[in-house]
Amino acid sequence: MQARAKQEYVDYVTARLPSLRKLAFLLCGDEHRADDLVQQTITKLYVRWQRTSAMEHLDQYVRTMLVRTFVDEKRRPWSRVGLVAEVPDAPMPGDDRVENWMVLRKALARTPRRQQAVLVLRFLYDQSVEDVARALNCSEGTVKSQTSRGLATLRRMLDGNELIAAQRRR
Repeated sequence: MQARAKQEYVDYVTARLPSLRKLAFLLCGDEHRADDLVQQTITKLYVRWQRTSAMEHLDQYVRTMLVRTFVDEKRRPWSRVGLVAEVPDAPMPGDDRVENWMVLRKALARTPRRQQAVLVLRFLYDQSVEDVARALNCSEGTVKSQTSRGLATLRRMLDGNELIAAQRRR
């Protein structure tokens, strides 16, 4: 790769890194895994930079790469390895936002990967049905059905959650 192209790549990645990390974190809920997802994505982008740098919708293409990397991660054998039963960091008592976020994060982690990706892109990353369909390489109808199923799954999980029930009583 020529020096000019390398500098364009570095400039592009440097400018987009915060938004890529945010999306990756919203998808997986773990800072370290988010960093790994971003690293895999920008490495793939580096390999393809000569062909992709002139694309009209490069940001959308890179987000699509990131989401597909996340969805495909489930297929890898190492993704099934669990080193600890629970995350060691507990929220500070009395901070409902942190507790709610952790409850939502746990519930999202228990939904199927594709539903999880759809829910994160639609509601936490504020993408349209059309954009999500393009990112996941599926039809808009599939996005809508995955959204419906994912929300139903979350409702079932969260309705039985004691933290949510305790907050409703307040």
